[in-house]
Amino acid sequence: MEADRAEAVAALLVQAEKTHGAYETTELNGVYDKEWPTWYAGYLVEHGLGDLLGHEVTTDRVAEFLASKYAEFEETDPKPSEPWPTYIAGRMVAAL
Repeated sequence: MEADRAEAVAALLVQAEKTHGAYETTELNGVYDKEWPTWYAGYLVEHGLGDLLGHEVTTDRVAEFLASKYAEFEETDPKPSEPWPTYIAGRMVAAL
């Protein structure tokens, strides 16, 4: 059950990544979005993250979690073998 949830959350993160890439291109004129965790969090919450996790979550909590876990992913040496959405999704299901 937890693996299914993590897989669904990872798929939602991939969807958010694609949509955010378009947002950076069109709305930010190709400029890197330094506030990406907040954007992603809003997208994830609006697109059913709470349902996937089995309880409500706030955008602020998700943004904080994303920023923290992505930094952890980037700093891990050696680099995790799984892609970042899978890495974060598994931790999100376990911790949020």
